[in-house]
Amino acid sequence: MDIVGVGLNATDTLIPLSRFPDSGSKVEFRSATVLPGGQVASAMVACQLWGLRARYVGKLGDDRAAELHRAEFSRAGVEARLLTAPGCASQQAFILVEDSGERTVLWKRDERLSLRPEELRREWITDARALHLDGHDAEAAIVAAGWARDARIPVIADLDELYPGVERFIERVDYLIVSRDIPGRLAGCSDLKESLMKIREKFRCRLTAATLGRDGVLAWDGQEFCYRPAYRVNTVDTTGAGDIFHAGFIYGLLQGWALQQILDFACAAAALNCTGTGARGGIQTRDRIEDLMNTGSRYASEVDFLGPDPNGLSAACALP
Repeated sequence: MDIVGVGLNATDTLIPLSRFPDSGSKVEFRSATVLPGGQVASAMVACQLWGLRARYVGKLGDDRAAELHRAEFSRAGVEARLLTAPGCASQQAFILVEDSGERTVLWKRDERLSLRPEELRREWITDARALHLDGHDAEAAIVAAGWARDARIPVIADLDELYPGVERFIERVDYLIVSRDIPGRLAGCSDLKESLMKIREKFRCRLTAATLGRDGVLAWDGQEFCYRPAYRVNTVDTTGAGDIFHAGFIYGLLQGWALQQILDFACAAAALNCTGTGARGGIQTRDRIEDLMNTGSRYASEVDFLGPDPNGLSAACALP
């Protein structure tokens, strides 16, 4: 394997709306489409489609949604190590997608879907070149990351929430890439640059980074900040953008690219995914992603850390 991912999958019901409902209102919706999703599961599908050999490890219920996931992994060519929770529904999400492309997620996950450390097998992890985790089931993630560390396999993490046990998990992460609000919550300060520096110093990660939506991504490698703006596209649905960003990061990391190229590829892959419907609806080929990198326009960032003179920000820092 090139990459193994351990973490969430979900069955997404996409509901397009002209606007988000006001409290107590009635809003007509045009359709409801059921599609596979989930942070790590979607990232593994993207990696496989780009030519990496990907394995996914996760847990499903014993319902029809589980059949959908199995069929999708098989279609994409992902090796799936799927555990089953008897008498349990698979994780589900209802995603309200406004015409602007922004989405609101309502989700439910039965506790019986939690992945337990004893359900993992070391060989699922240690024959890969990299490990990707979301940390949701922290104890299992800690065990998997520990095995990877022992085998000198880099660990990439996608955190969009601070789950119980997350700090012990982060101690085993090499490349920590989180959503916008996580650095401040972890570090206890409001300045993004300072937060990324504090997290790297505390947990000894090789790289800390925050994805910022239309404002792009900011990464800290211990010596320099590397900022890359987001690409402009015709946004249909932002569901799964972060998942595909992480897939793009993993792909570039395993190619041995410099950090700027990795982040550009990840930004372009995430942007193009927003041109389709669902968490995986806009995954494009490597050629299409590289075409956007070469010819596409970018958003002008409005975040405070740039300023008129972005002190300490580099567009070509080396990857540790």
